[in-house]
Amino acid sequence: MNTRLAAAIRDIPDFPKPGILFKDITPILGDPTLFREAVEIFVARHAGKGLGKVAAIDARGFIFGGAIAQRLGVGFVPIRKKGKLPFRTHDESYDLEYGSNTICVHVDAFRPGEKVLILDDLLATGGTAAAAARLVQRAGGRIAEIDFLIELTFLKGREKLADFPVFAVIQV
Repeated sequence: MNTRLAAAIRDIPDFPKPGILFKDITPILGDPTLFREAVEIFVARHAGKGLGKVAAIDARGFIFGGAIAQRLGVGFVPIRKKGKLPFRTHDESYDLEYGSNTICVHVDAFRPGEKVLILDDLLATGGTAAAAARLVQRAGGRIAEIDFLIELTFLKGREKLADFPVFAVIQV
């Protein structure tokens, strides 16, 4: 675990609703050294591994996903909340720790069999990432790995992703 990054994460109790302890990554984003360090961990992990795309999950995943895709020299694919993408989409609904949601990806986001890294800032219950994995597969991509900056291990979200390699920089 990267202790410098872990120390920069701010806990916000009762956000976005009572009983949730929100992991605020904005201190990492606001520090260019820490932000670069976080991006470089993922880049080093995937450089030279034949990725075709980085697919990042709305919205904080986009912050890291775009930077990582650019550094790796591969395409970036946004996985967005329903109604936010302009072209035809595949949709997946899922439950999360405080409600439910639907995410989407363009039907032509991936070439058949293209290696895809799925990325998000946080793994909690695993519902969002599992839905993203189903979307990538339905759109023709092949999942290389599913990566997170933070994993809340006590929520056991990794269990929903048992069919895929999973990596988290910080586990709490």
